[in-house]
Amino acid sequence: MPETVLPEGAAVADAPIPPAPDDVHTRVIDWFAEAARDLPWRRPECTPWGVLVSEIMLQQTPVVRVLPRWEEWLHRWPTPAACAAAPSAEILTVWDRLGYPRRALRLQAAAEAIVERHDGEVPADPEALRALPGIGEYTAAAVSCFAFGIPEVVVDTNIRRAHARIFTGVALPGQTYTAAQRRLARDLMPDTDDDGGRRACAWNAATMELGALICTARSPQCAICPVADLCAWRAAGSPPPTEEQKTRGQAWAGTDRQVRGAIMAVLRRGEPVQAETLLAGLPLPEAEDDQRRRCLDSLVRDGLAERRGDIVALPGVLGG
Repeated sequence: MPETVLPEGAAVADAPIPPAPDDVHTRVIDWFAEAARDLPWRRPECTPWGVLVSEIMLQQTPVVRVLPRWEEWLHRWPTPAACAAAPSAEILTVWDRLGYPRRALRLQAAAEAIVERHDGEVPADPEALRALPGIGEYTAAAVSCFAFGIPEVVVDTNIRRAHARIFTGVALPGQTYTAAQRRLARDLMPDTDDDGGRRACAWNAATMELGALICTARSPQCAICPVADLCAWRAAGSPPPTEEQKTRGQAWAGTDRQVRGAIMAVLRRGEPVQAETLLAGLPLPEAEDDQRRRCLDSLVRDGLAERRGDIVALPGVLGG
């Protein structure tokens, strides 16, 4: 039985009783077998490289936006070697409006390291994956699990939320991945002795899908949840999130992220442009001149743009 994590301010007597993990495993995995979305990176023919690309693209980005970019990326660069050899400007152009474009350059850097260190093959070992540029704990575990069937503990926001509600009775897991949540995720993993980890890997994927489709942050669909009658949060009366549990949404309008995105949209057209013309033509009337210049400078520092005198372009476009 996993450790019970008390909601903020709850007494021991009020603590929800968590369900038996085996019961939840069976129901959620069976539900996933019927309800899982047909996503290309889940298909048997998808390569480990395709899985890695999907995991990088899906960070803070919804599936509907990732699908066309993932398909275009794999069409152009079906292997790490192909991606490593591509011009950076083309990498950023194909990334398009997925956001956080530094992820695109980190993905290319990871491809270069895969070519140099692993003969162009994505490694299965999570330690080797974590050693690649831009690959953190979650991505390494996800690629090991979903591409190679290695039963690593995979925890994203959707999984944290499902764990929190079903097993600890709280509405939301909070901003921080805590030590208690890490222990809970580890304790909830199915045993791997009998099947080599197949059930554990299925549990990772199924719980992620449950959080994405059913146990959502704002409008959980408890009426069709396969474990609604087992859920500790439902048993506790579905209490609303406390202030500590809430995740603060990131603003967009007026931020440097918005201005940087507008600059990148111009540069992705492929032609060098005068800096003054670029900055003056941004469709952001509220953005001050200082903010526009600061954002352009930050893009150059991040390697997402290059500047020669008053001419600006994507990396490599200016040549020489």
